[in-house]
Amino acid sequence: MYNFKNDYSEGAHPNILNKLVTTNFVQQLGYGDDAYSLEAKEILKKEINNPHAEVYFLSGGTQTNLLVLSCLLKSHEAVISAISGHIFAHEAGAIEATGHRVITVATADGKLRPDDIKGIIESHTLRPHVVKPRLVYISNSTEIGTIYYKDELEALSNYCRQQGLLLFLDGARIGNALMASDNDLTMVDISRLTDVFYIGATKNGALLGEAVIFNDLALYPDFDYALKQKGALLAKGRILGIQFLELFREGLYFELADHANSMAMKIVKAATEEGYFFLTHSTTNQIFPILPRHIIDELLKKYLFFEWKKVDDQHSAVRLITSWATPEKVVDEFISDLKSIRS
Repeated sequence: MYNFKNDYSEGAHPNILNKLVTTNFVQQLGYGDDAYSLEAKEILKKEINNPHAEVYFLSGGTQTNLLVLSCLLKSHEAVISAISGHIFAHEAGAIEATGHRVITVATADGKLRPDDIKGIIESHTLRPHVVKPRLVYISNSTEIGTIYYKDELEALSNYCRQQGLLLFLDGARIGNALMASDNDLTMVDISRLTDVFYIGATKNGALLGEAVIFNDLALYPDFDYALKQKGALLAKGRILGIQFLELFREGLYFELADHANSMAMKIVKAATEEGYFFLTHSTTNQIFPILPRHIIDELLKKYLFFEWKKVDDQHSAVRLITSWATPEKVVDEFISDLKSIRS
């Protein structure tokens, strides 16, 4: 049974595993002061064209979101998120557990725009009786596969700065967003337009790891203390540094994301030709075809995927996610099965 439920079912790209083996007995300093982590951080600073940024390596997405938000928000401050946002929908109340309210906005495409935020600002003015919206959380790509375009991110960034709001971008699948066929953003743009963002590697070829980037260190210069205090500072930080070093040394990170997207788009093309519609317009590795119930039941005998949303009594949208390692042969088999079941 091939797993289309996520893009982290495989281990890691062989380049990473080989580097971990060949450097295994080379002694290094701990806690991220190893040569590999230091070099990887410099590569990432060049990638975003910001030598003044501060880069921190963490192990996972929820840990990253929790630490960033809990550090940037005071006890009475809240974060604004799309209702489909990962911090609200998939993190077991991790942010709320730190004492910060997540204020949600229902959006059809998973993206936030200035008008979405304006209503929240206007409804939270009864000081001191309501929480103070302070930070806007977005993800690119979003939880439903959509991406932000440059004009959208610029408008959102400008509005946040006008309103004194911080903008934090969850980049668990930032590689897929940047390699989407219709994307017009660069990593430099994202660094310029956000206060903090992170580059996810767990879902794009690494064993684990996220790189948090504070585009201005002055925003929170004590984040290293928070990492240590919350148990997120690995003694063997080299494990994270090596992975980012290998992924970004020669563009491997983007090659892997492009492969995942290409496999998903191959399914989109075939499904569209068969007359199927999609829940969202996605050009990334997350796609949501709307299928008849009997076809879903048949496909589930051979493939793993999520039934995302019931559309009517006979149809549901399913979520298919392709990964950096999804074999094209499997995609071809899925397409063949989709066509044969229909007939």
